[in-house]
Amino acid sequence: MDWTQIGGSLLAILALAGVARMLRLGDARIGDADRAREMAEDMLAGFEARAAIVGMDGNAALVLGNGTIAVLKRHGAKVAARRLLPPLQLFTAVEGVEVATGERLFGRVLLFGVLEADVRALEASLTRV
Repeated sequence: MDWTQIGGSLLAILALAGVARMLRLGDARIGDADRAREMAEDMLAGFEARAAIVGMDGNAALVLGNGTIAVLKRHGAKVAARRLLPPLQLFTAVEGVEVATGERLFGRVLLFGVLEADVRALEASLTRV
């Protein structure tokens, strides 16, 4: 293998990475509340989103729906969703608040930069008519 082959291979890899970035492939950030509501409705059958809280890092969100709360979590290059019933089991962390999902494989979901009071207010609005 000579230097031209190595250089050509490197240029091809960089070109493919640039195309993937332009197409936003592998970008699984939950940008804002509107995007979180849209994702929850797409992933969970019959879910009608009303309000959402998104972590500041875009890795997780809670979405208030019709009788349930959806938890969204970035999972590699995708976003995974689960339905939760109130009351939510919350754990205060230094970075924000963690929501227990009850699934060992899904684990706890960290809402970075979110306060427990905000999550409790979202949860309380579920029972209001």
